Amino acid sequence: MASPKKYCCFLFASVLAISIFFNNGIAIEEETKATETESWLTVSLSSLLPSQTCTPFTGLKKNSSLEVIQRHGPCSELKHGKANPKTTPTHFDILSEDQARVDSIHSKLSESFDHGNMKQLDSANIPVRSGMPLNTASYIVTIGFGSPKTDLSLAFDTGSYLTWTQCTPCLVKCYNQQEPIFDPSKSTTYSRIFQCGASKCNEIFSTAKYQECANPDYGDTCIYTVKYANTDFSIGFLSKDRLTITAGDTFDNFLFGCGQNNLGDALGRTAGKLGLGRHPISFVQQTATTYDKVFSYCLPSTTSSFGHLTFGSDGVRKNVQYTPITTVPNLTSFYGISVNGITVGGIELSSVASTLSSASAVIDVSTLITRLPPSVYAALRSEFRQQMTMYPMASEISILDTCYDLSGYNDGTVMIPKISLEFGDKVKLDLDVSGIVFVVSTKQVCLAFAANEREDDVLILGSVQQKTIDVVFDLNAERLGFGPAGCM
Repeated sequence: MASPKKYCCFLFASVLAISIFFNNGIAIEEETKATETESWLTVSLSSLLPSQTCTPFTGLKKNSSLEVIQRHGPCSELKHGKANPKTTPTHFDILSEDQARVDSIHSKLSESFDHGNMKQLDSANIPVRSGMPLNTASYIVTIGFGSPKTDLSLAFDTGSYLTWTQCTPCLVKCYNQQEPIFDPSKSTTYSRIFQCGASKCNEIFSTAKYQECANPDYGDTCIYTVKYANTDFSIGFLSKDRLTITAGDTFDNFLFGCGQNNLGDALGRTAGKLGLGRHPISFVQQTATTYDKVFSYCLPSTTSSFGHLTFGSDGVRKNVQYTPITTVPNLTSFYGISVNGITVGGIELSSVASTLSSASAVIDVSTLITRLPPSVYAALRSEFRQQMTMYPMASEISILDTCYDLSGYNDGTVMIPKISLEFGDKVKLDLDVSGIVFVVSTKQVCLAFAANEREDDVLILGSVQQKTIDVVFDLNAERLGFGPAGCM
């Protein structure tokens, strides 16, 4: 077998690098003549696997920055204690749950969900489904509720508008979470939103799905209802209280959901969600006077490292380049993005250009694997496989059908084709290796892209492809920004 390096040089003219383009001709990194180094990544096998110990992130220099961790792994254990092996999901479980998230997005959040009746969705009425309490692609931050504050771990979600947490007395059901459940009776600043005609209640009902006012059993309280992938949901009282982000950033009268009937299989043992979507009640809008509708994050490369979630524009680096935010019908809480084309090894895949130009697309931090139209994925997969023929293939896993056994390379390094995602405005972004492959083990290293079921399903840019990249959401300017090496 020829060595990867010799093979790489031999195929220099057709070497693989993938790009998804943004519209305005801006490039995150300067384009230079293609070289072997620019077309391939020399990767240490050990770097593909998470460490057994957590590596702290030292880049948090703003008061408005929060540490971001993946739910499973040593960084989560550092904060929440050792995981239970019986409830730790396998890679297959994680990918299966990821598909449930994608299915929920594609189904446009079914209108058939029952509204406003807190007892209607008792766990006794929930269809049974397989799987352990997972958290798949959820990334976790810790914020404080109430006065005095109770610190709670929430999954932040760019596709959800409502921030909510489970609250005692859990009139119907609460799932098991890591921290004690928030007790609003112990907060001196807590209150419910009463009267269905209240302005905030009406504002939510007029612009969001799955809300209605309470029936007389709950004293005309404004009730929210949110539903997620498969059977997950939260129903409870629309409330307000003090929210503490950091010691210097607190927000009084913050509107949130105080969950009384909840099912959170996909949330693991987190306490709820921090809603960063596009909606008047989202965290982004409620804190606009302080953070000017700007937030950014950098997702860690592995479960053994930290990232950050930062609010406001002060910490945004100069190397970030921007593309316009678009709107996808029926997914208005999500941030849309234009995809113009894909390039492989500097050569544009002209066969997929028309499909991509007509495809709706969103960026989603809670979807793990990027989903492409089937014809686009087929072209990408074909090129990737052609460039990886020097390595033996391995069995597929769940939605990932292009995997390799890299365990036999005794020098400890392999060559991975460089992948660049380029979206609207011709902003070019080279991916970190953690954004190119999904690693089950050194015997099963898979291309981290998958196909949608139908050509017209919305394209989803998942969190794997966002790893180590500064992703900036600027709602005032209606633009998305991308900057390399944000939390290496």
